[in-house]
Amino acid sequence: MALNVLVVDDDFINRKLLENILKKHDEVIEILEAENGEDALAKIASNPQINMILLDIIMPIIDGMEFLKKFRADMKYTNIPVIILSTDDTKKTEALNHGANDFLRKPIKEEDLKLKIKMWTAD
Repeated sequence: MALNVLVVDDDFINRKLLENILKKHDEVIEILEAENGEDALAKIASNPQINMILLDIIMPIIDGMEFLKKFRADMKYTNIPVIILSTDDTKKTEALNHGANDFLRKPIKEEDLKLKIKMWTAD
């Protein structure tokens, strides 16, 4: 499965770190970046090929939770897995309740991310 991944994080260094991990993954063909939920919603609207989202929770303008509510309200996005990346474990249940598919604790370990991607892209 060819993956077009949207990395949503307000921290430039985190986005670059994730990009470097994703580039090593054979199935990832495109990596798009957004620095907040508003930016992410615009990227998704203009890039229908996005089929996986890695989402930070704590961001300015529209945070991860608000993004999830808006994103999951649109039925055409129900099949796109969203993996939350956060330092805050207390947000895990809330994120899953708002439609996240999975949760990874920051700092992200390359092997953990690869396993999650494989899990959500397995046919």
